[in-house]
Amino acid sequence: MSTPPLDTPAPTTLTEPTNTSTTQAIDPIARTDVPRPVTDTPTDPLLWLEELDSERAMDWVLGQNARTEAELFDEDFAATQEEILKILDASDRIPMVTKRGQHYYNFWRDSGHPKGLWRRSSWESYRQDDPQWELLLDVDALAEAEGIDWVFSGAQMLRPAPGEEYARALIKLSPDGGDQVRVREFDLPSRAFVPGGFDLPVAKTNVSWADADTLYVATDVGEGSLTLSSYARTVRRLVRGQDLDDGEEIFAIDQSHVLAYVSHDSTPGFERDVAHDVIDFYNSKTFVRQEDQWVHLDVPTDVGVSLHRGWVLFSPQTAWTRDGTTYIPGSLVLADLGDFMSGAATLREIFVPTPSTSLQSIDFTANHILLNVLQDVSSQILVCDPANDFALHPLDIGSPLHSFSISAVDDEDPVCDDDFWLTLTGFLTPTTLARGTVSLNPDTEGPAVPQVVKSAPARFEAGDFEVSQHFAISDDGTRVPYFQVSPRGLPLDGGNPVLMNGYGGFQTSLTPGYLGALGPGWLTRRTKEGRRGSYVVANIRGGGEYGPRWHRAALRENRHRAYEDFAAIARDLIARGVTSREHLAATGRSNGGLLMGNMITGYPELFGAISCGVPLLDMRRYTRLAAGHSWIAEYGDPDVPGDWDFVQTFSPYHRLDDALPEGIEYPASLIWSATSDDRVGPVQARKMAAKMMLMGVGNVRYHESLDGGHAGASDNKASAIMLTTSYEFLWRHVRG
Repeated sequence: MSTPPLDTPAPTTLTEPTNTSTTQAIDPIARTDVPRPVTDTPTDPLLWLEELDSERAMDWVLGQNARTEAELFDEDFAATQEEILKILDASDRIPMVTKRGQHYYNFWRDSGHPKGLWRRSSWESYRQDDPQWELLLDVDALAEAEGIDWVFSGAQMLRPAPGEEYARALIKLSPDGGDQVRVREFDLPSRAFVPGGFDLPVAKTNVSWADADTLYVATDVGEGSLTLSSYARTVRRLVRGQDLDDGEEIFAIDQSHVLAYVSHDSTPGFERDVAHDVIDFYNSKTFVRQEDQWVHLDVPTDVGVSLHRGWVLFSPQTAWTRDGTTYIPGSLVLADLGDFMSGAATLREIFVPTPSTSLQSIDFTANHILLNVLQDVSSQILVCDPANDFALHPLDIGSPLHSFSISAVDDEDPVCDDDFWLTLTGFLTPTTLARGTVSLNPDTEGPAVPQVVKSAPARFEAGDFEVSQHFAISDDGTRVPYFQVSPRGLPLDGGNPVLMNGYGGFQTSLTPGYLGALGPGWLTRRTKEGRRGSYVVANIRGGGEYGPRWHRAALRENRHRAYEDFAAIARDLIARGVTSREHLAATGRSNGGLLMGNMITGYPELFGAISCGVPLLDMRRYTRLAAGHSWIAEYGDPDVPGDWDFVQTFSPYHRLDDALPEGIEYPASLIWSATSDDRVGPVQARKMAAKMMLMGVGNVRYHESLDGGHAGASDNKASAIMLTTSYEFLWRHVRG
């Protein structure tokens, strides 16, 4: 499905009382749409900047863009941008693939195809250094032919009949890189869109194949069909040849919830329709259709639910007690779906986190469960063997302070149904893709060692750099981890340019990953004294590095914990002599942009420069802008007086009204966004920059990409410009 996060949502969070029955049949159309409370808001003199593309608002944007570009876009900028673009467009990148049938599918962008190619290859060819690709869709050619700057947003395949190859797909195309997409039916054999086929207009759409001639569509169908979060409230069954308006409504939710969607599970032997009522980011309900009724899988709404073949799996966000047993947050619990639906299930605990571990994701081969786990933010891979009493076997894959990810290749292909992909990367370690088989070795009782398929080359000289992990003590005594990438023998005299990165929200974990673009953009640059850059990743609360407890520690009224953690790491870097205020830069995007806004307004004494990207900043009005209403569970509702009491304490736009202590200045601040961002929107960034300028803050700059959506860029060139703009601004202010 197409989710509505700032980045990625967890399944659910607040507990509601459970019924004594295991399942509950409901009327899928019943609803109570209660208007949300609204309180008066103070007059905002900059509300005109919320006029997204009005002439006066865009005149201001273009004027600010010209000012920023005149200062930054010089020869040094062009040289860095060119280096980064070469990395993004490099032909020797690993073309990651997804297996469907006998083909391996890949989407690829490079200098000759900036909008991208959707293509496929065979396994025999893919294993070669230079695979042969069958071109399915040239997005650049499509954009030129149709006069629309299409951005490829994914494809959904229709499962073929037994013994046949995949032949149909639903292609999602965004006109500007935003979340709204047009969905069109595509024929793979002819490599063309189906004449008269399914074609859904541009909207925030979730869609699922029900069968070859039927779709389940959650989209904008007019008045009353959207939630307050701007996502679909209703789901329709659309039959081939039928107008969307005539599709039968089969599921609907309350307008105050986030979104509704229905999917069809076409796994042979386990065919079923599943509906989801996403109440908020951490609460949802799951239903299975039985005899034309939606039957609720009756667990607390903050217990994540997923189905796989004959199993139902649960992941509680808070402690969950059932039948006298309590399952701790972040655990993985499994039951037979049929038994659970009938009320006779025996629940089995598969994974139990410790204070230093957390489950990040799972996947399935034909006979095993693959678990991606973090141990103090370093990756661990566990393979669960259901045939052996669900025993867990660690996969020995290498050194700490790296990231590993395991996923199934194709659990339905009898030739490789226990095969898995394994990716390995680190801050200074280019990505490697390997493939293995979960055939338990009788000598080691563990999975066989995977074989390397492809490796990416190094993009910068990293031999003189090292990676270390440290812990800072936050204001409440919590130990907060962070990674440091720096030159070996770093002089601890406070004179080194350091770039901090943080996020701290939505249970999203920041883990080690190769710093390809950041190499030339930051690490290998030199100051006049010959010092090179260092990079720090802050694993602050609000994220998922230690599971739900780490995330919930910074929810709503406790949001300040995330900001205190980031500030504690900054102080630790200064206290250790790694850097000093005038040499310390910080960057964050989206929810990380809100983090940066609070560093600007709450901790200006710690930072010399800040890059604040696609941010939330006006927390008084965020629920009324773009998809903001969907994040109330994370931040609170400013239209509820009790919530506004604490929300205003981390609303950077309002914190600007607080007087700075004498002798303290705001750090140099680059605030940037994208006109086409329909998730957060650009208007909060505009207003923050404009307000700082009106206050007489001289070192604030604003830049707004005209397309690219929440990603801020729709192709590699735009990405290179975006990254270079941020790096260049920060480097010039902290290099000394």
